[in-house]
Amino acid sequence: MGLVLILAEKPSVSKNIADALKIKNRQDGYFEGNGYIVTWAFGHLLQLYDAKDYDDNMSTWKMENFPFIPPMFKYKVKSDPKNREKPDRGAGKQLKIIQSLMKRRDVDTIISACDYDREGQIIGDSIIYNLGTDKDVYRLLLNEWTPAEVMKGLENMKLNSELRPLQDAGVSRQWADWTIGINLTSVATLKYQKGKGKALNIGRVLLPTLKVIYDRDKEIENFVPENYFKLQATFKTKDEHEYEGTYVEGKEEKFKRKETLEAIQQALIDQSAIIHNKQVQKKKEYPPYLFNLSNLQGYITNKYKGWTSDKVLKVAQSLYEKKFITYPRTSSVALEESLVSKTAKVLETLTEDLPYKNEIKFVKSKRIFDNSKVESHSAIVPTYLKPKKLTIDEEQVYTAIKNRLIMQFMPVAEYEETRIETKMKNIDLKGLFVSKGKVQLVEGWKKVEKVQSKDTILPLVQINDHVDLIHHEMTSHVTKPPKQHTERTLLRVMETCGKNYDSNEESEETINAILSGFSIGTPATRAETIKKLKDVGYITAENKNLFCTQLGRKLVETFPIKDLFDLEFTGRLEKSLFDIEKRRFSKEEFLQVIFEFTAKSVQKIKNEQDITINEIVTQHKTNEVLGKCPVCGHAVIEGQKGFGCSNWKSGCKFVIWKSDKYLAAMKKKPTKTMVKSLLKNGVVTVKGLTSKKGNKFDANMRYEKNDDNEYYSWRMEFNK
Repeated sequence: MGLVLILAEKPSVSKNIADALKIKNRQDGYFEGNGYIVTWAFGHLLQLYDAKDYDDNMSTWKMENFPFIPPMFKYKVKSDPKNREKPDRGAGKQLKIIQSLMKRRDVDTIISACDYDREGQIIGDSIIYNLGTDKDVYRLLLNEWTPAEVMKGLENMKLNSELRPLQDAGVSRQWADWTIGINLTSVATLKYQKGKGKALNIGRVLLPTLKVIYDRDKEIENFVPENYFKLQATFKTKDEHEYEGTYVEGKEEKFKRKETLEAIQQALIDQSAIIHNKQVQKKKEYPPYLFNLSNLQGYITNKYKGWTSDKVLKVAQSLYEKKFITYPRTSSVALEESLVSKTAKVLETLTEDLPYKNEIKFVKSKRIFDNSKVESHSAIVPTYLKPKKLTIDEEQVYTAIKNRLIMQFMPVAEYEETRIETKMKNIDLKGLFVSKGKVQLVEGWKKVEKVQSKDTILPLVQINDHVDLIHHEMTSHVTKPPKQHTERTLLRVMETCGKNYDSNEESEETINAILSGFSIGTPATRAETIKKLKDVGYITAENKNLFCTQLGRKLVETFPIKDLFDLEFTGRLEKSLFDIEKRRFSKEEFLQVIFEFTAKSVQKIKNEQDITINEIVTQHKTNEVLGKCPVCGHAVIEGQKGFGCSNWKSGCKFVIWKSDKYLAAMKKKPTKTMVKSLLKNGVVTVKGLTSKKGNKFDANMRYEKNDDNEYYSWRMEFNK
């Protein structure tokens, strides 16, 4: 038997595999031992050619060169992020290492161990097949990187050729986004932008997401507030207990006409009432479902300040690579039925020292374990490995995932709901007064996150009891506009393509929409889309709320390819990709649709009127004067590396370096504000300096010329 070569998606994952196989020997770019070689990519090592790589004429954008659809798509070493013209040296080096390992005579089997999803499939396949091999290629399909799972996975591998549909879907997505992005971004920029600068970004997932925010902004702008009125009354029972009731006719408690309620108020003077009806119901409250990625992002961005969906994904990814949670890029809110005994063990490990341990009972429930609700990956749950040390960010995400699992096995929360109908005795009113009370009977799963339920307790009354009306008042209210989108609500729309996204609880319809692939983007890319919308300047965030910028609005209102803003259109494309994975649609048919759509769109833009959506005005940098130079009196301005005298050409040496070592030792960098204050007053109060022992302190600082040379040094003074 020859050696087995395993290719992982990232160095950290290859280390997990090497640990599971007990390989200690690390070489340059791989681990080797016990019959295995484990190497790694850094995500995508290859990328698609740029347009100019196919044809030199494409190196400058000209209208007549578009639409541009290459006869076949080719790959190259990914570009250096700092210089797009050059290949990334690290990626090039790692590809050479992988190639030499694949060619080794003693290697007879290759295993792709990249993430089990569309992207993971093409990361592995693009490397293995572009380098070329005639050796057997297998696929390791895992949901977590714990040693037990790695060993189990190696016993249950599939031939990589069986995953051809997943590869087809991945490639179709990649080629489609390249075709639409390259063509429409170029043509839109040439047509609608004046001045040099960033291109006008056009993307298949970007634009419908922008439109969702635009539509909500418009709804809020066009909202016309309406007044409505309510009538509240206070009643007293015979044993002196008071309770409130709201006047209701049919099901309506909000009245548009003030006069309706004023007439009723007149009739209420000196009247008494009777208990017309009383209902007491026990109700159950189930815990929210397990997390999929969108729900986790929604939960964390809503609960904690300063989080974005993109950050939640990064932190979850790091917990996954550290083996503490299962695969995060999932759209499922249930677990596969095969995970029953494993989940029982995980639950036992996680709840060993909880004060309410005796209330936790493991059950095999359809709400938690249901194959029909799992699409390729189960919901996100912790693994059996308990983390010893986590960063604050990791702690917040891990705790949310852990608590969500524990909640499923706590008692169902129960409350009692009371509804009392109070009817006026001697006057004939269309409606009556309704009072609602709620008392929590069983706290159950709410204990896990200390969810507080408010009790509203009503007095004990029976039907036909007489009560006194002791007070009534009419209150006026104004209808409220819809709320701005937040990342949480936006993710919800993207996940379900706008179908039924108001409910907090996952409804069957929502789950089916997700399972049938009808969504915008995938769990893995949605956060990236929201981040990109901010980066390209189409939307902006204030606190948790998202708004369209002026540029974003202009684009929605002017860009003529309306299909690209349509949730249904993008949903259908996403559904086609999902159907390719399921062998219900072919890659060739899908790409044909994309190529035709692109060509027609380019033509349409060319024929449109010339309008400017974005004008880039190049601004010349103005150097703000921070103060007078203490040596020669010229202006002190900010440079790239420091704050210095503008008279430096004539030899003035005054400068405060941004990398000043004295300040750096106390974990501080000089700022503009600091320099201004120093130049004006000769002294500056610097807050939050860190001592050698790690304690924080404040001090007054002076910056004075040394006696023995022409340089300056800091001197510290403490307040007496």
